[in-house]
Amino acid sequence: MSGFGRGIIARVTEHFQVHGGARLVGDVAVVGAKNSVLKLMAAALLAEGTTTLTNCPEILDVPLMADVLRSLGCEVVLEGDRAVITTPAELNYRADSPSMGKLRASVCVLGPLVGRCKRAVVALPGGDAIGSRPLDMHQNGLRSLGATSEIEHGCVVAEAEGLHGAQIWLDFPSVGATENILMAAVLADGVTVIDNAAREPEIIDLCLMLQQMGAKVEGAGTSTLTVHGVESLRPTEHRVVGDRIVGATWAFAAAMTRGDITVKGVNPHHLDLVLEKLRSAGSEITIYEDGFRVVQHERPTAVDFVTLPYPGFATDLQPFAIALTAVADGTSMITENLFEARFRFVEEMVRLGADARTDGHHAVIRGVERLSSAPVWASDIRAGVGLVMAGLCAEGVTEVWDVFHIDRGYPMFVENMQRLGADVRRVDIEPERAV
Repeated sequence: MSGFGRGIIARVTEHFQVHGGARLVGDVAVVGAKNSVLKLMAAALLAEGTTTLTNCPEILDVPLMADVLRSLGCEVVLEGDRAVITTPAELNYRADSPSMGKLRASVCVLGPLVGRCKRAVVALPGGDAIGSRPLDMHQNGLRSLGATSEIEHGCVVAEAEGLHGAQIWLDFPSVGATENILMAAVLADGVTVIDNAAREPEIIDLCLMLQQMGAKVEGAGTSTLTVHGVESLRPTEHRVVGDRIVGATWAFAAAMTRGDITVKGVNPHHLDLVLEKLRSAGSEITIYEDGFRVVQHERPTAVDFVTLPYPGFATDLQPFAIALTAVADGTSMITENLFEARFRFVEEMVRLGADARTDGHHAVIRGVERLSSAPVWASDIRAGVGLVMAGLCAEGVTEVWDVFHIDRGYPMFVENMQRLGADVRRVDIEPERAV
């Protein structure tokens, strides 16, 4: 099974068998961004009535977010690539359903609830194991808008008699904090200015949807967002922006397997730095209006990567950078500036024969001609896919476990891999035989 129809509770007995030696060739279509659709679903809370999102990815996190919205009183229908969300006049302000603990993005209901209901009780979120992601900036932003906000009994509790505009400076261009403050500010009284705001394409996508709903937001895509508060918003229909992280995944897969992949459905300029890095590794890159092509004829050459907020190299892509450099010719350095626990991926790559060591925020990778198969475990979405990609460059059959992470971020992953020529199979064993 795949997509929305796939069970919300993934079984730990499932794993992927990855047969090494494949050269990936063909076309792959990218749909809407995971890092956008979940926030857009939350934005639907801001307006009474029916909001429709199209180009939604059929991934596990979408029905989880749908459950969160249903617990708040919304009706949510998921059909193919459409999410139809009907928001009532009176919302439940307590977001503490079991699904909250299964995905980090669930915290993005905080801003809309405070903006619309003037109060919120939001369970602390779960999600990937990639390091600490405190909510201080989220809370401080809401306090600047006139709300109180504390952590009580495992929940963020926020309340305000009324929100007012404010000048807000973020210590770091946090995507989540920018989104929550923005969605609270659109219904605040007066003008809010968010300085050092996140600039990701997904932030622009959210701003576009809010503007369609009647919000007055200026500066999308820059480090300064100016929000003129309005009394109310209206529902809308919006197409989710293409997933640049999934698009980049297939670009790295082509480079690692000396393949030839054409990616469609994503703005190539959202990946300018990524594609330039792959050019440095020896890839031939062709840019199209709605995608790109990556061709790799020889073994990739070593290249250094440094993760930074957009437009820098995304931390989500760090596992792919490590996997690529593990089979590249030469020595590379990967510097992780955002999430310390992402280097857990290196431990699994060493199981596969990678010559890698870490020191604080740095990993030094000495490329080898061929990796070797082994059982490995995914700690997050991107790590899981990175291990599958590494398995394609290993001798023998690699088993990748905890693949429910991959289902949270990649629609039709196994099917797309097989379509491109990889021998990757989803395997389910009896519980008593599970590792």
